[in-house]
Amino acid sequence: MIVYRLSRGPYRNDLSGRGAEIAGGRWNSKGTAILYTSESIALCTVEIAVHMPLGIIPKDYYLVRIEIPDTASIKELSEADLPPDWKSFPHANSTQEIGDAFVQEAGQLVLKVPSATVQGNFNFLVNPRHADFHQVKVVETILFEFDKRLFVKE
Repeated sequence: MIVYRLSRGPYRNDLSGRGAEIAGGRWNSKGTAILYTSESIALCTVEIAVHMPLGIIPKDYYLVRIEIPDTASIKELSEADLPPDWKSFPHANSTQEIGDAFVQEAGQLVLKVPSATVQGNFNFLVNPRHADFHQVKVVETILFEFDKRLFVKE
């Protein structure tokens, strides 16, 4: 399975989940490493856009194609499995608790979750603590140029 992420240049080959560990996110609290990826390039783009202040066009981003083995163990959560506040902004602690528990248990390599930004799309969270994590590979990195219309108010 191929998944995608957009990363700043210096971190384009870093699959450690360290950035999420430092900052925390919707699916992890600070101190828990997890690798955020998306099912499509378009979803990655939206995920970055919603976190950028209006008027600032992201620079020095790379599109990273990541291969997860087809044999990878995947835990899938549907919207029905999630608490009512799962896509709130700012994100809720309830989703962080779900992601933190997933990482700690290390039962599956991947957690497939619905996107809070694009209905009907999915993000794939990869657990760096899982025994099979070494099988996750960067396939390609390419400099990515964002469309200015996503960030500039006309």
